[in-house]
Amino acid sequence: MTDQLTPAEELQERTRAVLLRYGVAAVAEENGGLGFEYEGALCSLRGVNLSPGLDVLALMCILAWDRPLKPQLHKRVAERNAALQFGTLTLVARDKQADIILRYTFPAAGLEDEPLATIILLALSGAGRARQGLLLP
Repeated sequence: MTDQLTPAEELQERTRAVLLRYGVAAVAEENGGLGFEYEGALCSLRGVNLSPGLDVLALMCILAWDRPLKPQLHKRVAERNAALQFGTLTLVARDKQADIILRYTFPAAGLEDEPLATIILLALSGAGRARQGLLLP
């Protein structure tokens, strides 16, 4: 057994360090990913190898949960989804309630720290903007 990290794991650890420089403390989750909070959204990030040389970062943020499932919520999610530049919002319905999740996966192999920080922070700021108004009744 080796303690050597895979390229995807190294990418994930570099991303953790990049986030920390901007005041976002990500902690290791049991599933191997990183967990953190950003502007009230619960986020998870994981480095994944899709094929040799293709390492991606998969970001998921729960923007709102247990929201009443009403036509107005569908409209708000659609408006925010149209305004997003990075990622996609999904409304997950359960009975009469719903959770709203942002997902964004992008190839990150070869990115230096500064471009990596830029793309992650752009996605997270979009999540923060999208979250606004989703918590209203």
